[in-house]
Amino acid sequence: MRLDRRTLLTGLAATPLAGCGSLPRVPMPSMPFIEPEPVEQKPWGTLPDGDTVTMFTLTNARGSQARVMTWGGILQSLKVPDRDGRMAEVVLGLDTLADYIERSRNFGSTVGRYAGRIEGGRFELDGREVQLDVGTGPHSTHGGPIGFAKRNWLGRPDVADDGPGVVLTLVSADGDQGFPGELTISVTYRLTHDDRLTIDYLALTDRATVLNPTNHSYFNLSGDPERLVLDHQLQIEADAFAAYAPDKIVTGELASVAGTPFDFRTAKPIGRDLFEANEQLRIGGGYDHSFAVRGQGLRKAGRLSDAFSGRSLEVWTTEPALHVYTANPVEMIGRGGVPYHPHCGVCLETQHYQNSPNRPAFPTTVLRPGETFRSRTEYRFSAS
Repeated sequence: MRLDRRTLLTGLAATPLAGCGSLPRVPMPSMPFIEPEPVEQKPWGTLPDGDTVTMFTLTNARGSQARVMTWGGILQSLKVPDRDGRMAEVVLGLDTLADYIERSRNFGSTVGRYAGRIEGGRFELDGREVQLDVGTGPHSTHGGPIGFAKRNWLGRPDVADDGPGVVLTLVSADGDQGFPGELTISVTYRLTHDDRLTIDYLALTDRATVLNPTNHSYFNLSGDPERLVLDHQLQIEADAFAAYAPDKIVTGELASVAGTPFDFRTAKPIGRDLFEANEQLRIGGGYDHSFAVRGQGLRKAGRLSDAFSGRSLEVWTTEPALHVYTANPVEMIGRGGVPYHPHCGVCLETQHYQNSPNRPAFPTTVLRPGETFRSRTEYRFSAS
């Protein structure tokens, strides 16, 4: 099916991603079947301009639940069972819309147009220099001062055989934050009955631009954010990572993980090497790096597990990189009045590399008129 702007805006963006190849499905083990409720849709607050923010609650056949709101395209809550079937939150979040607006730390946000940093907010595209809005910093970060994470998306429920979902759509004007082209993008969250949270991105543009969206959820599989993730076991399907210059801009080098704290080819606790004397860890303030995922198409990028709860999470993606961020400077009060401290969660962001528009050796992030951007992420949960 040929996609156009009307297709995206009317919600047909939830159609299968033919461009991503065959998307394998994980068979469901036998379980008591819970008749799923339709997607619950309720107002969750009002923005200063009077626009209403809507919260969508997705509940699957196991009773797992995801809450997605239109403000920021945010995954506000995700509850999945532990080894004993007890449901608990596995993503960090905040209590109110005002909290998200004033002090979000991008908890669960849809980040774009471009996740990560673009050096100096500048790049050349088709022989023309593009200057992006950089706000108060020297670089463009996460799409600019008013990126996708600070917009109120259009939303509609979308129930399919494999689970409830919500389709969010946004039109980003030509020149928005300095990016060329009017971009129409949709993000479809679906909570399948076998406990996969799938995130499908589709986008069209009327002028050549760059695009690199991601989801910025912080995971803590213990269900208790006061338990740090330092003991979580992490394994990454990557032999190299994108190295930083001292100003935390990627150099373009994909450095080998061998013999470094970045070697997660075999599962190890996140905290085992986190505090080593290492220049890349010093620059990042901890892990805040993109790993080069082996292979192409939809494939496994990594696995996170927690012995305390028995929960595990496999990350599958069509993207070239998995960005790992260990909440290094987080110090604040989070959901339910619980204090959040450094390493209270870990982000596993599927995306392209930072600063790719200025690094020709990296896979391109250019999107042109007549092309369709397609990307899929799957967070596959289980417990044992």
